[in-house]
Amino acid sequence: MAETIQPLGRTEFGNPADKDNVLTETEAFELLHQWVENDRLRLHMKQVAAVMKAWALQREGLSENEAHKWWLAGLLHDADWEKHPTEHCRIIVEELERRHIDPSIIRCIASHGPRHFGVEPESSMEKMIYVFDELSGFIHAAALVRPQRYDGMDVKSVQKKLKTPAFAAQVSREDIADALGRTSLTLDEVIIFIIEHQQHV
Repeated sequence: MAETIQPLGRTEFGNPADKDNVLTETEAFELLHQWVENDRLRLHMKQVAAVMKAWALQREGLSENEAHKWWLAGLLHDADWEKHPTEHCRIIVEELERRHIDPSIIRCIASHGPRHFGVEPESSMEKMIYVFDELSGFIHAAALVRPQRYDGMDVKSVQKKLKTPAFAAQVSREDIADALGRTSLTLDEVIIFIIEHQQHV
């Protein structure tokens, strides 16, 4: 993320009266394709969405309806990054507020980069999008340089690349460590989960 991103200047988002209002899958993909032209960025957003939903269902034990909120946050978290990099997050947050979307989804998106947006992750959904965002992109970059891509990919190879500053240098190791530090999770278990759930997106 660019250092020129402006903090959002607030920590409350949406209207409590809009709880459980969501975009359908079709509406969400329409917004994604209208706002994001870069195929690599679209893929990243879809991968984060897949991992978020899988985590909500498998590790949080949530219903399909609740897991859909996690999926939406993952799918749209970078929706304004390509066209509005210095206003990243602000534009998509305001768009979802205008559409009267559930505040938990909006705040989750706003909290996926606390160092940039000034919104501290509090809920499980917010902490996990912060955990998954950088690592998801990093793991995909690591897969792309392997002849067999995700097939046979293991924790050790990802860990080795994380310790190589020149590899995917734009990925903040500091943010990854900070995100994990806000949970009781290990880096290894998160890496395994991401590999398993984003490789087929």
